[in-house]
Amino acid sequence: MKILDQQFIDNQWVASSATRTLDVMDPYREEVIARATVGDSADVDAAVAAARAAQPEWQALGGQARSEYLEGFADALTARREALIELSATNNGKPLAEAGIDLDDAIACYRYYAGQARALGERQGERVEVGMEGVEARAYFDPAGVVGLITPWNFPLVTSAWKLAPALAAGCTVVLKPSEIVPLPEQTLAEIALDINLPAGVLNLLNGDGEGIGAPLASHADVDKVSFTGSNRVGEAVMKAAAARTAGVSLELGGKSPIIVMEDADPSQAADWVMAGIYFNAGQICSATSRLIVHEAVAEALFEALATRMDALTLGDPLVEGTDLGPLTSAKQREAVNAYLKIAEQEGLVAVRDHTRYTLPEQGYFAAPTLYRDVPVESRLWREEIFGPVLCARSVRNEAEAIALANDSDFGLAATVVSGDVDRARRIGRQLKAGSIWYNSEQLVLPETAWGGFKRSGIGRELGPWGLSAYLEVKHVVGPA
Repeated sequence: MKILDQQFIDNQWVASSATRTLDVMDPYREEVIARATVGDSADVDAAVAAARAAQPEWQALGGQARSEYLEGFADALTARREALIELSATNNGKPLAEAGIDLDDAIACYRYYAGQARALGERQGERVEVGMEGVEARAYFDPAGVVGLITPWNFPLVTSAWKLAPALAAGCTVVLKPSEIVPLPEQTLAEIALDINLPAGVLNLLNGDGEGIGAPLASHADVDKVSFTGSNRVGEAVMKAAAARTAGVSLELGGKSPIIVMEDADPSQAADWVMAGIYFNAGQICSATSRLIVHEAVAEALFEALATRMDALTLGDPLVEGTDLGPLTSAKQREAVNAYLKIAEQEGLVAVRDHTRYTLPEQGYFAAPTLYRDVPVESRLWREEIFGPVLCARSVRNEAEAIALANDSDFGLAATVVSGDVDRARRIGRQLKAGSIWYNSEQLVLPETAWGGFKRSGIGRELGPWGLSAYLEVKHVVGPA
């Protein structure tokens, strides 16, 4: 069993002053695989101080030099690929194939922001066209400073890459708090920092929970920016803490995303995209298209196709090739999903497939793949984020109804449109209130395109040049030409 009783501060592993510990689980075998010291505000103080001391020199290195370190992260992750895939699958519970997709996503992100760092160096001091004769204006892009990064448990190494890579590219120094539920993959980032000789204090990694590390990091007076991915409840607390000192925040929060299937869609092809949108990572994905809005003309054919595919899913050991659906990541999350299934029974929802249909593996925090049809819009299952393999469906009569129903949500992170007419799919997508919209596709997340949502799905954007901008402050120097 691995013992995580040290924090990575100023390029050294140092003992935490805290004494409280928590168990890190293998969600399939239901075994303790590590024990982590939770950490406390003293650890945060030390890490922030190291980041503050390192920041001026890291900024002064320039974009080209920072890009080389980012390429170093990408190369090191590539060299550790197979071991990290197995580690992620073990600690998170996702199948090996999905863990491989995650790692490739993270590697691509570091390489993309290496390029962005180089481009940033070339943009410093660029002239801005102004309308006043005899006046010159030049733009400069300075790092936000010391940033606190707080990542969730559902996508180890991915969400940290989406934050860490642009922050480092911008010239920020970092205090990273990975999830206390899935902390093991992120420990590798500290090891890589040492291997590539990243300057001391640029990356500091603290293990702990929200109470021990998250709250003191979000409220720390010397942290200039906080980027958080997780629940709305915690995101609101982070925002309040940052507001007390007018610090910047980026929040990637919940979702209740729709997938619209129109009458001109091929039901068989649509079923594949519906399956990918809700059962990937056992539904533990903020952009999960958990609301199926289907035209009544193809509804029955689509439900039949989905039922066939759901029955063919293999639930089991995430470390075994061929497993389609692993366990949920924690016993707590399984309890949360099961609570919604009880609500479904109380509400009398009509199941195409539900937990009574399947025999779950004898071990592991599993939840059955579930599909309810004709779900009332006032149902909690229709309106609330479940974060599990639970799909709710409603039929509509026309395009206008589909768009209105899709937009009738407190969230606006993502959406998918399926139609036999590409122009129609794009037109519908343009009318949806969400940050990422796919048409006739599974959920393709690219480092070049922005990630973030409307409404309660968060504030700000990650990925693309917008992700870099989240860690930059713009200044203009203006005077006589």
